[in-house]
Amino acid sequence: MQSDDEIARAVAVLRAGGLVAIPTETVYGLAADATNEAAVARIFAAKGRPPTHPLIVHLGAADWLEHWAAHVPPIAHRLAARFWPGPLTLILPRPARVPPIVTGGQPTVALRVPDHPLTLRLLRSFGSALAAPSANRFGAVSPTTAADVRETLGEAVDYVLDGGACTVGLESTILDLSRDPPRLLRPGGVPREALEEILGMPLERESAGPVRAPGQHPLHYAPRARLLLLPTTQVVDEAVRLHAEGRHVGLLRPRGEAGPQPRSGLKVIDVPGTAEAYARGFYGFLREFDRAGCEVIVAALPEEKGLGLAIADRLRRAAAPRT
Repeated sequence: MQSDDEIARAVAVLRAGGLVAIPTETVYGLAADATNEAAVARIFAAKGRPPTHPLIVHLGAADWLEHWAAHVPPIAHRLAARFWPGPLTLILPRPARVPPIVTGGQPTVALRVPDHPLTLRLLRSFGSALAAPSANRFGAVSPTTAADVRETLGEAVDYVLDGGACTVGLESTILDLSRDPPRLLRPGGVPREALEEILGMPLERESAGPVRAPGQHPLHYAPRARLLLLPTTQVVDEAVRLHAEGRHVGLLRPRGEAGPQPRSGLKVIDVPGTAEAYARGFYGFLREFDRAGCEVIVAALPEEKGLGLAIADRLRRAAAPRT
């Protein structure tokens, strides 16, 4: 746990318009004062992020919600009471206090309360909201440790709060409450099924059209290696074939599948036994393949229920064609 002095230092950096890498339960974020347009512009520059891609605004508690949205419907309060602090982001009408640069010029704002004691201490000490996308280069693998942040962004970050490894490991679920009925914009740490239970209705997923929330770009969360998605029964054979051709191959071996052991030019990682463990380790696995010099990673989609839906979303986006 960071000392009060370290929290105070992070607060000072933020008040001076600086960037602080913050730990959350999902991934590490690159944070700036959400009301400081110049500081928020530094986030976009550090990440190489398109200015039309909105940022998530992080709050210190659920009772901040009324101050950071222009209108809060009753269902937003019910969802916040159930899932905050936690990996759920709500899309609501933007209030005047949130600069348009934070929302990519859109009339809505993305809000959540992160479930990490260190960042909650920081937010409450700072006394205001923080705009914070993932602390990585735009489109690249998300960071789940402080070391990942330093490796990826280096001196572009003014201060890094090290809160250990992220416990969820995938970004938050994004739910659009600015329209009726609500729309699932990004699957994440809160399963769709849990939201449907509170909403009392099935959730439609919006997967096409303009980017309205973080993580909707077709190519995203991508390692340097090319990611190849195949049916589960073909994954091992394809990895062996590519290896025999002399390629440096990464294999995310599906549960229960027999196959090759690690050898020169073949990096094998077994998919964990639960979706929670898979999600927690997912970005670390992609980084391992890159560090091993893999040219291609062969993987299969998991069953798309619970956290499996979010994992499948990240795999598809990481495997999207590169221009």
